[in-house]
Amino acid sequence: MRILLLTHSFNSLTQRLFGVLRAQRHTVSVELDIADSVAQEAVGLFQPDVVLAPFLKRRIPQSIWQKVVCLVVHPGVPGDRGPSALDWALMRGDKHWGVTVLQAVEDMDAGEVWAWQPLTMRPYATKSSLYRREVTDAAVHAVLRALQRYVPGRLHPNAPGITNTAAGTWNPLMPQAIRRIDWATDTTATVLQKIAAADGSPGVLDALFGQPCRLFDAHPASPAIVSRFMHSPPGTLLARRGPALLRRTVDDAVWIGHVRLEAPPHQLPAHDFMLKLPAALVFAAQAAHLFESPVELMRNDDEWDELRYREFGPEGARVGWLDFEFHNGAMSERQCLRLRDALRWVRTRPTQLLVLAGGQDFFSNGIHLHDIEAAQRVAGDSAADASWRNINAMNDATLEVLTLTDRITVAALHGNAGAGGCFLALATDLVWAHAGVVLNPHYKNMGNLYGSEYWTYSLPRRLGEAASLALMQQRLPLSAPEAVTIGVLDDCFGSDGAAFSAQVLARCLAMAGEPGLAERLNAKQVQREHDEMRKPLATYRDEELNRMNRNFYGFDPSYHVARHHFVFRKPHAWTPRHLALHRELKPASTPSKPA
Repeated sequence: MRILLLTHSFNSLTQRLFGVLRAQRHTVSVELDIADSVAQEAVGLFQPDVVLAPFLKRRIPQSIWQKVVCLVVHPGVPGDRGPSALDWALMRGDKHWGVTVLQAVEDMDAGEVWAWQPLTMRPYATKSSLYRREVTDAAVHAVLRALQRYVPGRLHPNAPGITNTAAGTWNPLMPQAIRRIDWATDTTATVLQKIAAADGSPGVLDALFGQPCRLFDAHPASPAIVSRFMHSPPGTLLARRGPALLRRTVDDAVWIGHVRLEAPPHQLPAHDFMLKLPAALVFAAQAAHLFESPVELMRNDDEWDELRYREFGPEGARVGWLDFEFHNGAMSERQCLRLRDALRWVRTRPTQLLVLAGGQDFFSNGIHLHDIEAAQRVAGDSAADASWRNINAMNDATLEVLTLTDRITVAALHGNAGAGGCFLALATDLVWAHAGVVLNPHYKNMGNLYGSEYWTYSLPRRLGEAASLALMQQRLPLSAPEAVTIGVLDDCFGSDGAAFSAQVLARCLAMAGEPGLAERLNAKQVQREHDEMRKPLATYRDEELNRMNRNFYGFDPSYHVARHHFVFRKPHAWTPRHLALHRELKPASTPSKPA
């Protein structure tokens, strides 16, 4: 089939569907929903059998849905309508939910249901995490079943739909009044529920140190840390740790990881009020007097921090497991250096194998663009300088992995990876993922960045020079199964993140106890020495950074413009050509020679 993905942005769900549909040999093109006329033009150029809308913020034009089958992916069960469906479900505490694929009609979310897929709401999960994992998995199943009902030449499925959602309940955009936290009465569970239901967007409107801001990325505090502040009144800011600030609730406390400053009433928001940043960074001056509460890498399960290390297995066949749960997978200079230091400490542990597990939603997405954008609003700093520091810190962490030759290293991708995050993973000996993972192992979409993290060493040793260059030029996402086929990943297994994690540990424990492990490690060390003699890692790094220096400091501002647009979510003016296959320029015909 010819399928046009009409979407507000090329988000994680759209990328996943893009890969799955192409793997099933459908011809897939993408058009970003910029204007009705643009969408109509795309349909005219591509002549799709089906227009599939995975992520829209407005109606599909009548001029399209009256002529072509248009299927809308709606996060919600049949009958659940409106733009905040997932927010309301989380606020209600629904344990079971679903994703519906319905036909576009005049009224929003009111068309015939072609398919729907139930899902179980993961306890304590945020809206954005549920969307990336359970909702995306359910959407893929529902879309594939809906497409099986397509009949060429007909606007309706090959059997009556499940139900008509026109009779369902309309849930409006959730207002901040519903989300508001009352620190004097709300329990920790209620506070976490409200922030979870607004995570990603729009956040919960509140105030810290008297400054209005939106709250994101909340975590429960442990009884141990709460016990220090039992007599502090609710709403009091108590401590700081990494990116987060600790705030008292009526029964316990919560860590607030990220905030976005809110513009004063009746004032258009300046750029300072549009950046989502670590709470401890935004309020650094005010928080300086708070109790600092660092924790060890090896600690109790209930003690939150961005990094955590565990060990499994018997002496002589032990597996180290390092999680780094950085918000949205972005790694600032501070976070990169924390990871570097953790990897240096891990070297002292008596393990035979190390698993780099990243985060559950993202393994890593490379340098922290919001943090970099914020740097140019700091006296004496600049976005170029912050970019340079960040990429060097990212390289430092990657170098620790590449030179860890006394044990086998495994990257276990529970979530998506992009740009430098991909090459942090590829610095390990083995790279595994489950089928729901999407990779974007390229940099060019961010203003034609060249990239670093030793990719010019790690990728060619897997694919060869020509295939590596081709991959870095194509700018398209890779599904995990496709990445295994071409050699970027070593294996893909597990039905979901939880099953994958259990299988990773089982495989690693078995590998750590293999009789031939010593010979395998010796071969790894010999290969690293051979590679270093042929071309030192320092040379790869210098060559890459010379190119990155031009991106950051050179005459071409493309990176800075692209970063600015990404961070502030500027509306798209056009669909990139690598996505819009229907807009590929046709070669001009060769004029005939005169007789």
